[in-house]
Amino acid sequence: MSGTNSPEAVKKLLENMQSDLRALSLECKKKFPPVKEAAESGIIKVKTIAARNTEILAALKENSSEVVQPFLMGCGTKEPKITQLCLAAIQRLMSHEVVSETAAGNIINMLWQLMENSLEELKLLQTVLVLLTTNTVVHDEALSKAIVLCFRLHFTKDNITNNTAAATVRQVVTVVFERMVAEDERHRDVIEQPVLVQANSNRRSVSTLKPCAKDAYMLFQDLCQLVNADAPYWLVGMTEMTRTFGLELLESVLNDFPQVFLQHQEFSFLLKERVCPLVIKLFSPNIKFRQGSNTSSSPAPVEKPYFPICMRLLRVVSVLIKQFYSLLVTECEIFLSLLVKFLDADKPQWLRAVAVESIHRLCVQPQLLRSFCQSYDMKQHSTKVFRDIVNALGSFIQSLFLVPPTGNPATANQAGNNNAGGTVSAPANSGMLGIGGGVTLLPAFEYRGTWIPILTITVQGSAKATYLEMLDKVEPPTIPEGYAMSVAFHCLLDLVRGITSMIEGELGEIETECQTTSEAASSPTQSSEQPELQSTSDQMDKERANRAVWEEMVNACWCGLLAALSLLLDASTDEAATENILKAELTMAALCGRLGLVTSRDAFITAICKGSLPPHYALTVLNTTTAATLSNKSYSIQGQNVMMISPSSESHQQVVAVGQPLAVQPQGTVMLTSKNIQCMRTLLNLAHCHGAVLGTSWQLVLATLQHLVWILGLKPSSGGALKPGRAVEGPSTVLTTAVMTDLPVISNILSRLFESSQYLDDVSLHHLINALCSLSLEAMDMAYGNNKEPSLFAVAKLLETGLVNMHRIEILWRPLTGHLLEKVCQHPNSRMREWGAEALTSLIKAGLTFNHEPPLSQNQRLQLLLLNPLKEMSSINHPDIRLKQLECVLQILQSQGDNLGPGWPLVLGVMGAIRNDQGESLIRTAFQCLQLVVTDFLPTMPCTCLQIVVDVAGSFGLHNQELNISLTSIGLLWNISDYFFQRGETIEKELNKEEAAQQKQAEEKGVVLNRPFHPAPPFDCLWLCLYAKLGELCVDPRPAVRKSAGQTLFSTIGAHGTLLQHSTWHTVIWKVLFHLLDRVRESSTTADKEKIESGGGNILIHHSRDTAEKQWAETWVLTLAGVARIFNTRRYLLQPLGDFSRAWDVLLDHIQSAALSKNNEVSLAALKSFQEILQIVSPVRDSDKPETPPAVNVPVPVLIGSISGPGLNRPFVRTDSIGERLGKCSSSEPPIVTDELEDLNLWWAAWNTWYRIGSESTKPPITFDKLTFIPSQPFLTALIQIFPALYQHIKTGFNMDDLQKLGVILHSAVSVPISSDASPFILPSYTEAVLTSLQEAVLTALDVLQKAICVGPENMQIMYPAIFDQLLAFVEFSCKPPQYGQLETKHIANAKYNQAEWVALNYVPFAERSLEVVVDLYQKTACHKAVVNEKVLQNIIKTLRVPLSLKYSCPSESTWKLAVSSLLKVLSIGLPVARQHASSGKFDSMWPELASTFEDFLFTKSIPPDNLSIQEFQRNESIDVEVVQLISTEILPYANFIPKEFVGQIMTMLNKGSIHSQSSSFTEAEIDIRLREEFSKMCFETLLQFSFSNKVTTPQEGYISRMALSVLLKRSQDVLHRYIEDERLSGKCPLPRQQVTEIIFVLKAVSTLIDSLKKTQPENVDGNTWAQVIALYPTLVECITCSSSEVCSALKEALVPFKDFMQPPASKVQNGES
Repeated sequence: MSGTNSPEAVKKLLENMQSDLRALSLECKKKFPPVKEAAESGIIKVKTIAARNTEILAALKENSSEVVQPFLMGCGTKEPKITQLCLAAIQRLMSHEVVSETAAGNIINMLWQLMENSLEELKLLQTVLVLLTTNTVVHDEALSKAIVLCFRLHFTKDNITNNTAAATVRQVVTVVFERMVAEDERHRDVIEQPVLVQANSNRRSVSTLKPCAKDAYMLFQDLCQLVNADAPYWLVGMTEMTRTFGLELLESVLNDFPQVFLQHQEFSFLLKERVCPLVIKLFSPNIKFRQGSNTSSSPAPVEKPYFPICMRLLRVVSVLIKQFYSLLVTECEIFLSLLVKFLDADKPQWLRAVAVESIHRLCVQPQLLRSFCQSYDMKQHSTKVFRDIVNALGSFIQSLFLVPPTGNPATANQAGNNNAGGTVSAPANSGMLGIGGGVTLLPAFEYRGTWIPILTITVQGSAKATYLEMLDKVEPPTIPEGYAMSVAFHCLLDLVRGITSMIEGELGEIETECQTTSEAASSPTQSSEQPELQSTSDQMDKERANRAVWEEMVNACWCGLLAALSLLLDASTDEAATENILKAELTMAALCGRLGLVTSRDAFITAICKGSLPPHYALTVLNTTTAATLSNKSYSIQGQNVMMISPSSESHQQVVAVGQPLAVQPQGTVMLTSKNIQCMRTLLNLAHCHGAVLGTSWQLVLATLQHLVWILGLKPSSGGALKPGRAVEGPSTVLTTAVMTDLPVISNILSRLFESSQYLDDVSLHHLINALCSLSLEAMDMAYGNNKEPSLFAVAKLLETGLVNMHRIEILWRPLTGHLLEKVCQHPNSRMREWGAEALTSLIKAGLTFNHEPPLSQNQRLQLLLLNPLKEMSSINHPDIRLKQLECVLQILQSQGDNLGPGWPLVLGVMGAIRNDQGESLIRTAFQCLQLVVTDFLPTMPCTCLQIVVDVAGSFGLHNQELNISLTSIGLLWNISDYFFQRGETIEKELNKEEAAQQKQAEEKGVVLNRPFHPAPPFDCLWLCLYAKLGELCVDPRPAVRKSAGQTLFSTIGAHGTLLQHSTWHTVIWKVLFHLLDRVRESSTTADKEKIESGGGNILIHHSRDTAEKQWAETWVLTLAGVARIFNTRRYLLQPLGDFSRAWDVLLDHIQSAALSKNNEVSLAALKSFQEILQIVSPVRDSDKPETPPAVNVPVPVLIGSISGPGLNRPFVRTDSIGERLGKCSSSEPPIVTDELEDLNLWWAAWNTWYRIGSESTKPPITFDKLTFIPSQPFLTALIQIFPALYQHIKTGFNMDDLQKLGVILHSAVSVPISSDASPFILPSYTEAVLTSLQEAVLTALDVLQKAICVGPENMQIMYPAIFDQLLAFVEFSCKPPQYGQLETKHIANAKYNQAEWVALNYVPFAERSLEVVVDLYQKTACHKAVVNEKVLQNIIKTLRVPLSLKYSCPSESTWKLAVSSLLKVLSIGLPVARQHASSGKFDSMWPELASTFEDFLFTKSIPPDNLSIQEFQRNESIDVEVVQLISTEILPYANFIPKEFVGQIMTMLNKGSIHSQSSSFTEAEIDIRLREEFSKMCFETLLQFSFSNKVTTPQEGYISRMALSVLLKRSQDVLHRYIEDERLSGKCPLPRQQVTEIIFVLKAVSTLIDSLKKTQPENVDGNTWAQVIALYPTLVECITCSSSEVCSALKEALVPFKDFMQPPASKVQNGES
């Protein structure tokens, strides 16, 4: 516009206008003055406007009605020249857009008049066009008038006008719609409020539309009206119209302005409500028409299908479908169904041709097809449109073959016959192809006699139609033969190409999207994950929806496609066509494969496979696999049943090869044609390019190839490649030269196919391997039971696939080698087996030498994987296979020995795989290999493998074929341990490095590192494995192996244990030693007690080892001793470990169970071990600890574990002993305290164990028989001897309960009898009073205890009474030996040494020694509170009462003598204490006991033995006297502190003693001796001594005196009376000496008494006493007659004092008062 707006342009316009007006005024000057005037006033007007306005154009437009007026008037003159001038002027104004709406209306009216007058028709059209195109002022009525004007001009008689008008109409229609588009553009920015248009039938509901849109709407609506032969609403004044022109206009609008209809609901409404019904109505004659039926009931104006309309309708339909498919889903369904119907055989040929062309147009738009599929096929109750289209094409092609094309008479000539078709098309297609033997053929399809040429019709991928473009034809054209077939063929190819490229494109996009999102997700910079995840899930849904569509599309079309393509493949005689068909099948197969649609994929592949093989070839896989059930299935296509067509045998193909079929029993030969070879190549191509999606159909492909290879006679050579070569048997293969040159190529492609397997993804590779494996299985099945040459195709190809996939061998290694190992290598056919082993070993060797990335040395897993099958071969029993295996191992060792690295375990595994049952020679050989490895290879193999060497050596130790091998292998283990020791540092470094790497890996993977004995350091683990192996051998069934292994184990731990990290000892203790102890204990306790006659051969077995149980006992002893020794010597290492106390408990438990085992050897050894671990010095508090720990000669290792203190994570180096460390710590007490606490706990644990052993072992059994186990004396002695050492450690906490427990054990132990066969060794003879070592031990134990109490704190002293009780219990044994359960023991004197009896010991010496200890102890402790409180004195007296009362009846005479002397000693100390505590009453119960004891002893009921000599008797009497002396010195002087009853009892007793009691049974001589004169005297003296006292201080004392006096006087009276009697009776005979002595004694006593009474204060003497004294007088007088002079003199002295009683009677009266 800038051109028309510039000042120059405006100026020019003004000039032009003025000149136009001048010209007009000139022309009209004469004829039309009004016009002239108007023109002139116009000039003035223009000038005025120009002068007055700056915006000249706007002003012009404003006044345009006036400006234009002169020109309109000029046109009204109908004068040609004037009219032309005016029209030109008007056009100029228009082009400058200075015409207003009103002016435009006027102009149009003027043009209409001209038209009605048929003037300037072309100029009119031009003006209208300028008017409408330059601006938009014309609309509504004016516009419709302009359009009608053009239409009217179209139907004039003049051809030029007609055509120009037609063009103008087209342009005007376009302009109207363009205006609408522009208007929409302008209003795009304004946000519209969309008014919801009700979809009602009121077509005038256009009030909502903007002006231009309204015009367009009215125009389009009227076009529909016109085509439908109805009156227009808006285009008023139309006179006539053709349907073809209307359809063309509709098509152009729909095609050019689809957005109008899509964006405006009003227009969409028109489409739906007007256009579609119209199209359907116009189609009706075509639908109803059937060829051959002339009559038609259709009411439509055209009865028969009319080509121009039909063709245009199809074009409209194409546009509708292409552009408005989304709006018109339902309508399109109808259109498409119609299209499909038009292909029916009963429709005219031209109709079928245009229908096929229309379908072709759809087929090249895959997105559209996709929409069909989504809208129809995927909806539940909808027609399966897409499927129908494809099926219709298929049946269309079949119908062309099956139904020779004949039309009804009317169209017969158009259809033409075959020949005509042929000639027509021959020149059109001059491209002839030479095939084979130079026969020139047209490319064509031929099937069962029907021959159809193939025409080149379009460029692939574009649907350039021929007949749809024939807009000028009125009559239907002639269709050349083969045209429809060719279009249909291209439809199929384009359909396949379109669908596959679209789906694969989308698939590719999704895959890349997935990759990017997954990368994004995995990238650490991702700031917020949420939206990403969101989009990912959306993406997933989208992909799911897409996939559903793709699958539906494929599912809908594959049956039809396959049916059609198979038929075409079979019928094709043209190599190019065949190639296209095969390519389509291949593409479809690949697509199905990618989408995972197995059935359809397999169906296409089956079709190609069948094409490759000779007709009717019996290949089971194609006829029976479920994937290929197509072969017998008929598809129903449009109601017609169409069988899948199998290749027909009479095809005109050139035979290129003849060979043998691959079958169990081959019959005859088979032929291959060039098409078979072409198919084979496609098959190879498919496998080569699309191997990744073949999946399970590899089976089909490979089976087919295997058969083809067999027919062509290709055989495997080394590496698995197939080369031409024929086995001797069978008719030789006939190959034409054509195929001969092809064979190397095929062989090459075959190899390349398997080479290309390296590009397959892993899953596909697995499918390939699986397929090969199942082929191989089939071949193996065929080879069973006959030695015919087997088909080695599969095995060869497995090998080949393996070799080319070496770079990722791990993913296929397992299935590959698994198949070869389990199936092929075990096949009975030797050739097959040989190839299996060959393939397997080749793969292993190739794998090891292949240059892997990373190299094998850094990829341990891979190396192991490669070597694994070698190990697996060990499980195959065919000798030839084992031979191959060993050869392979040998070659590997020779070539890779130094680089085996991580492969060592498996190589060693092959040696270790030798089983016990595989014969001695095999074991021997393998063992020699092992010896070689140990001697030569240890330094070269990675240290991580040393453990396996240990394992393998250990396993040879466990072989029981040959004892020497086992023993030698233990030797090897010792050598290995030596190697570890010497190379310790290097091994440790390497292992630690390895460990660190593994640890890192494990952490990255987030898993826990798992290896035996974790978390010990790796070097220590190696030792632990060695120990564990030896430990296993320590429980071997063979004693020799056990012994050797045990010694080796404890030696290695002893010698090399210091190399271990401190913390590892934990594992040694728990996992090795205790584990071993557990197993030994279990085996020992369950071992067989049957006697073993001889040790194999002629070896005799000692009686101590003649049962399995005894042999195990030896092992147990060895093991326990070894462990205990380690605990002892390595205590300084073990104690700092966290759970030493738990270990201690376990060890104690083992010692306990061994000690309680019913085997003397084991139990005694257990105690020795117990002693050993108790002789440890516990850590000392101060630094006076010796430099090195006791009993350890090994230097303490520098680094003891990594001891981490709080916040101390580095190991610290220690060279000091534990003691020194404690010394250093002594400034800060806590660590030591904990040590001591821990120590205490350990000792207490030991005490508890000791107690359990003691109580269990000494507890008498409930029943006794010959086999009852009774512990031996050495055992018990050892047990008790442990206590003192143990006690030293626990004394601080040793309490009464513990003492009680100890007592029970000591008592029980002493009570155990000995077997009579052992007694001579323990007791030399009965007469010797010696203690057995057990009894010694018991007393020592108590002694230790007593000494400890003595120096111990106050609270320990309450234990004294318990010790007394214990000792006193032993004292009782002197008179009453203890019982051991219900066991009857013989007295030792009666035991016969050769009988297995139980003998009780002589307990007397023991009891006596115990008594001595009691006295000793009491002397020290009499005053202790506990001793006082617990009535110890009473208990001693009570205990001594037994032997004292038995006296001569005691088993040993020494007993009662010792008892009495002990009593005297005890009382001498105890009585003062008792007096001291008299008031507390603590001794109250003692006095009666003491009295009874005196009574029982002094007046015993036991009779002295007859052979007692006088000296003896006197000695015994002197003992009695001692007792009385004790009474006189220790008791009676303190009478006032002693209970009266007791004193009374003593007095009575003295009384009794002082009177000579005699028995009539004695002879005179005996009486002489047996009356204990001295004793009686002593008693009397004592009585006398206490009969008076001048020191009476308390009434109590007085009372004692009075009582003593009264007793004494009574006693004197009795003696005197008895003497007088005896004197009288005896006559002249002198009385016995004692009696004389006694009377003299009494008389002296009386005189002394009276003297004493006189000296005493009178008030102290009781009146009764005086009376009793005076009462004696008469009796004394009676004695005067005695004959003995001694008596007389004594009597004289006695009578003299009585003079003082001679007093006057008076004073006597008052005595009572005073």
